[in-house]
Amino acid sequence: MAKLVVVIGGKETGSKPLIAAEALKKAAEAAGVSLSIETPAAPVDTATVAAADTVLLLGEVADDSRFAGKTVRQMTLDAALADPAGAVSSAPSAKKLIVGITSCPTGIAHTFMAAEGVEQGAKALGYDAKIETQGSVGAQNTLTSEEIAAADLVIIAADTNVDMSRFAGKRVYSTGTKGAISNGKALVEKALAEATVQGGAAAGGKRDLAAEVAAEKAARAAQRSGPYKHLMTGVSYMLPFVVAGGLLIALAFAMGGIYVYDDAHAGTLGQALFNIGKQSFSLMVPILAAFIAYSIADRPGITPGAVGGVIAAAIGAGFLGGIVAGFLAGYVVLYLNRYIRLGRNLDGLKPVLILPLLGTTIVGLLMVYVLGEPVAVALAWLTDFLKGMQGANAIILGAIIGLMMAFDMGGPVNKAAYTFATGLIASQLYEPMAAAMVAGMTPPLGLALATKLFRDRFSADEHEAGNAAAVLGISFITEGAIPFAAKDPFRVIPSLMAGSAVAGMISMAVGSQLRVPHGGIFVLPIPNAVTNLGGYVVAMIVGTVVTALLLRLLKPKTA
Repeated sequence: MAKLVVVIGGKETGSKPLIAAEALKKAAEAAGVSLSIETPAAPVDTATVAAADTVLLLGEVADDSRFAGKTVRQMTLDAALADPAGAVSSAPSAKKLIVGITSCPTGIAHTFMAAEGVEQGAKALGYDAKIETQGSVGAQNTLTSEEIAAADLVIIAADTNVDMSRFAGKRVYSTGTKGAISNGKALVEKALAEATVQGGAAAGGKRDLAAEVAAEKAARAAQRSGPYKHLMTGVSYMLPFVVAGGLLIALAFAMGGIYVYDDAHAGTLGQALFNIGKQSFSLMVPILAAFIAYSIADRPGITPGAVGGVIAAAIGAGFLGGIVAGFLAGYVVLYLNRYIRLGRNLDGLKPVLILPLLGTTIVGLLMVYVLGEPVAVALAWLTDFLKGMQGANAIILGAIIGLMMAFDMGGPVNKAAYTFATGLIASQLYEPMAAAMVAGMTPPLGLALATKLFRDRFSADEHEAGNAAAVLGISFITEGAIPFAAKDPFRVIPSLMAGSAVAGMISMAVGSQLRVPHGGIFVLPIPNAVTNLGGYVVAMIVGTVVTALLLRLLKPKTA
């Protein structure tokens, strides 16, 4: 039964409130709606408001903040008197939905007991519920984006860290598993009363480009599926190791020269930093493989993926071998987890014994005897081919990387070029990475410049957004160009692609090398992070100017 709370404003006097209350009660009874009526003399309690599906405000209500997160309708008292059935029909007939996540450190008993407690508590209060369990064998009963969007309340009953980014803008209540296990109904009641909105958009009339970019990136992440999603998960976890290792090695070279690793520098700070950076780099391929497998098979995939990545690095298969090992481990473990049935009492053995043992054995043997060597040969051929690219061939490669980086600004094509360039760092090929970063910086920088030089081609909102685009551009966040491109794609995207292609071509032509895969202009002052720095800065400036000039030519004047 749907639940409706009617709040009659304090300024409504005389007999009308009493007549309206009686009319609404009869209409609610006929419609099968549970009705609670609040007057200034008889307020409803917090639990009643929390349990309501809809709140109907009649007249002027002084404080409606306690109804935050509720479906709130407002009408005059006269309108309610004229059509009480219509007023009551604002209450939805469907049950409200509660979604949630439960998790405990071991991921076995308490995780599932807490989920059962929340589900039973929600059912006792008349709510539908779906609870995702993040247990030792990975996430089960996984919440979809549609279910989260439709949910009226999110309950996180976990003793471990849970990613909350999925629930931005939703009413969320976080607690441990204990309350859910001991009294699920009381927990749900408390959650209904005390839940707060997670995240939320900033108010104000000005356009917030950073918020738009963040929303677009989140939307793109949510739309990722299949192999692309798994690869991007691995790359995102790998990047910090590459950044840290590259910067430490660059600092080591600055302190001790390019031969800081030899015996003459033994015991020096420079050599220590070089060794630390080298060890960080050595984790690049295992981490890539581990988290590709994690994306596919959840936590049970990490060990086989990491071991497969170590083997790939040891036999010279590099990042290509890491990708192969990650996907192999993920799908092998997913298959094993799906078809090995031990019963609920013994399922705890799967993530700590059976899946790591069988998965690592299968993946390891396949990498050693079947897949490793062919992938190593392919990587060696690719490395030699790219090292041999000189002159016009190198410039063409720079143009291709530039076009891909600007084509969809953080989408699959952009990420393909970026992942390719990042992976080559492990093979000590740094030129493609330099081309990729400068080509990824010029789209938002070119737009920012154009909004300043050619103001008549942009709206007032875009002038304001240009300031944020400049900051995003120097930070190598290509997505800063997305809001502009979305508004006028057929003029903006070709301009961005041309500027990025020019930047990539110049970077490759001057032989600039970049030892780290991110950081924008903030890594440029670090000694040895970028070689041929002068030429690299020229590439960035020229690419930015080309983009701005093309925008001037292609975009019409605003009205």
